[in-house]
Amino acid sequence: MDAHGAIARISLSAIQHNLEQAKRLAPTAKAIAVVKANAYGHGDLPVASALQASADMFAVARFEEAQKLRNSGVSQSILLLSGFLNAEQLQFAALNDFHVCIHEFAQLKVLETTPLAAPVTVWVKIDSGMHRVGFSPEQADAVLTRVSAIKQVVQPVNAMTHFAQADEPEQRGITEAAIARFQQATAGKVKHTALCNSAGVMAFPQAHSDFIRPGIMLYGITPFAEQQGSDFGLRPAMDFTSSLIAVREHKAGEPIGYGASWVSPRDTRIGVIAVGYGDGYPRMAPAGTPVLVNGRRVALVGRVAMDMATVDLGPESNDQVGDEVILWGAGLAAEEVARHVGTIAYELVTRLTARPKLKYVD
Repeated sequence: MDAHGAIARISLSAIQHNLEQAKRLAPTAKAIAVVKANAYGHGDLPVASALQASADMFAVARFEEAQKLRNSGVSQSILLLSGFLNAEQLQFAALNDFHVCIHEFAQLKVLETTPLAAPVTVWVKIDSGMHRVGFSPEQADAVLTRVSAIKQVVQPVNAMTHFAQADEPEQRGITEAAIARFQQATAGKVKHTALCNSAGVMAFPQAHSDFIRPGIMLYGITPFAEQQGSDFGLRPAMDFTSSLIAVREHKAGEPIGYGASWVSPRDTRIGVIAVGYGDGYPRMAPAGTPVLVNGRRVALVGRVAMDMATVDLGPESNDQVGDEVILWGAGLAAEEVARHVGTIAYELVTRLTARPKLKYVD
């Protein structure tokens, strides 16, 4: 029996294309493909498998994510963006070719005092303006000197940073200043540098350096608020779909859903979609948020519930139970849906729950 619930169809060829697009933008840099958060909701193992031939490295946020990739046969080096929490994780990283980011002094102390069974590759994170984690530019010289004196660290060491506002074109000067701070703090002191996330790759070619770290752009989504991936030659990798499970005649003046928050101004037909916040579709999506039914745009009405959402199909519609609904994807960019919801497309794709099936179409 065919499923009528939510399905996320994932195009691995689109993800491969998007990585190649990132590499075209930074032709002299190596590419670290970021597959954290289950590859931004797209499935870390299938995505990593699809990119093994073209990615120079992978990057994840959590130690457990790196373990999962390595235990599943991913052979490339894996960069731990958050580094390690203790000596046990550091030892495992050294033995399994995990590159470790260090961003605070407790990590540096563990690195200096833990005997390792194999050398470890280190990336020292410099805080160029994000002010979450990382050593200040003023601390960089002393930290790099200490790391360079550790015999079990692969030498020379590397350095990285993360931009706070590269996705805000109107704040271009802030990112240019961050680039300058990083370069001044690391010039002549490290082997490789990595500065650019997706926004950096797309907007700051002067910062491409040795390695780039494309993340959201791999999945066909732009980091820029008023644009979408297709503006940069990217292909959306996820079609989030479901089906109509009911089509109802609805009278003018009648409300629908919890709280009676929407009242129809006309006689119409209402479609009920098998999707809700139990699948990861945002509960706060307001009336007017677009979806595609049989290729045409219709508007969300009423509140999104755990298992259902409702749309105004229009009084002349001919849609039937079982017809497919595209919540975002081909013909309806996730970025546009996110703007209606008041969030970013990153959140839409990463918040999918375990209920929707991931279906790989190529």
